[in-house]
Amino acid sequence: MDIKSNEPFWLIKNGLIQSFPSLKEDTECEVLIVGGGITGSLIAHQCIQDGYKTILIDKREISNGSSSATTSMLQYEIDTPLHELIEMVGEKGAVASYHACSKAIDDLGEVARKIKSKAGFRKKDSLYFSAYKKDVDGLKKEFEARKKAGFDVKWLEADEIEKKYGVQKTYGGILSKQGASVDAFMLVHEILVYNQKKGLQIYDRTELTDVQYNPRHNLVTLSRGATLKCKKIVYCVGYESDTMIKEKFVDLISTYAIVSEVMLEQSRKYKDILIWNTADPYIYLRTTDDGRMLIGGEDEEFRNPQKRDALINKKEQKLVKSFEKYLPHVPFQPDFAWAGTFGETKDGLPYIGEHKDFKNSYFVCGFGGNGITFSVTGMEMVSLWLKGKKHLLSEWFRFGR
Repeated sequence: MDIKSNEPFWLIKNGLIQSFPSLKEDTECEVLIVGGGITGSLIAHQCIQDGYKTILIDKREISNGSSSATTSMLQYEIDTPLHELIEMVGEKGAVASYHACSKAIDDLGEVARKIKSKAGFRKKDSLYFSAYKKDVDGLKKEFEARKKAGFDVKWLEADEIEKKYGVQKTYGGILSKQGASVDAFMLVHEILVYNQKKGLQIYDRTELTDVQYNPRHNLVTLSRGATLKCKKIVYCVGYESDTMIKEKFVDLISTYAIVSEVMLEQSRKYKDILIWNTADPYIYLRTTDDGRMLIGGEDEEFRNPQKRDALINKKEQKLVKSFEKYLPHVPFQPDFAWAGTFGETKDGLPYIGEHKDFKNSYFVCGFGGNGITFSVTGMEMVSLWLKGKKHLLSEWFRFGR
């Protein structure tokens, strides 16, 4: 499955950061990680930290899947509002999921600091505003639910939002003191190179073609003809898990994003804020670390890469109009436009855990707008499971829930 289109901004901005070989010889390890995007890199980081002999493979070049197309807005807010999630899964699971995403932002910041990352990780506030008057009651209910759950939130009226951020045509919103952004494409390479020096083996252009599941180990056949024996497999394949797992558990969605030309003076005002709204689909805005403005959204059901890509020009025009609607005083000249594919689950939560059809294995699939923060939580979950321990969120993130 082709999960990105054109050349996303991050891929062009960074170019070829690092090259890795394909795996051509038989070998073995304790943990095999399948997928070289942000999720796979984070799980590899944790496994190396825990002392496991770890190999990571990717059928593409490293980080050339959805991690090159992501807009990397790091939020604790899940696509399903907290007050609705409480009704769906119960207060314990909903609040724990939100707090896990909040913690994940800080945890990712620690990873970035530890590896001396230059990928532009930056803590930011998050403004979630009402796009329509009819959304105000629900958003105020959401504000109360978050406040009760202990989150640092403040309600802003429309005039306060316009005065502070210049955002027009809102009906009030929630300001949260927890968010961040990063260049995920660069961060993946930094994490992998850091751990390669500590023993992680990395191979791209290496596809898993078959697995024989044995009671105590898995025997993996690879595209280059080599075999690999491992105790555990961690599948970090994102939305391509849809093609691996028989039952329907995720809906694939196409999303679109555009990045402006460099506009240092105008973007400076928004460098410490993430902005998104209650529209369905919602739009989201952030700055890049090189002084550009980014807006994304215009999501729709994924059909195939060709039909998705054919809409890029049309979606670009719509996103420019949305930007001009909310920030009419900020000139926006598009410089890059691209599309990506992501997954949407029935409750907005990820699927992280074991699956009955894949023995000695775990899946870490951080779907929705919180894919990266869910993947950080996945680090903690996989670490505990490999040690034979339990994790609080296993019940709410499991397959078949």
